[in-house]
Amino acid sequence: MTTPRIRLLIVDDHAVVRDGLKAVFSLVDDLDVVAEAGNGAEAMACARQHDPDVVLMDIGMRGENGIELAARLIDENPERAVLMLTMHDGVEHAQRALKAGARGYVLKDSRSAEIVGAIRTVHGGGTYLSPSVAQALFRAPQARPMLSDREQQILTFLGQGHPSKVIASALDLSVRTVESHRQSIRRKLNLAGQAELIKYAVEHAGRSG
Repeated sequence: MTTPRIRLLIVDDHAVVRDGLKAVFSLVDDLDVVAEAGNGAEAMACARQHDPDVVLMDIGMRGENGIELAARLIDENPERAVLMLTMHDGVEHAQRALKAGARGYVLKDSRSAEIVGAIRTVHGGGTYLSPSVAQALFRAPQARPMLSDREQQILTFLGQGHPSKVIASALDLSVRTVESHRQSIRRKLNLAGQAELIKYAVEHAGRSG
């Protein structure tokens, strides 16, 4: 049986970095780089045209930074997995990336095998953090898993008793997108079903993530 290939979009404003990553991934059986982009506008266009499974993206880019771009990419398609690949190893950047909706955060000085493993993990629905970043986040005060700003908005609406159709209209989203965000919230908070989600929303809506 042929292993399904993971469709990748690489976003980095340095061509040499993109070329290096493409060279590494060309040797990996289940990875397929379908597009590359050097800035936010190119990334949004490539994501819409090629519909990648995973977006591998730097933070420090000219113009729009990667965290802001990650939030836009995920807001457009919550099922899209974004993995940050960066030299920033501080807790603040990692927290902001996760709050924006990124599923993973891996450092640029990681071995290629770790980066490939991180791609496979986020593609499978999991979360990956480079060990040093994970340790720093573990030591940082964190009451509960961070929801993105959009997920927090939707949680607030759910806590107020609004159905997905009303939420979609209020936030100018499709009902499908709202439903995808609801699934993401349940996954992050480890909630078994819709009843648990609504109960949690009523108890926690409006609190910061």
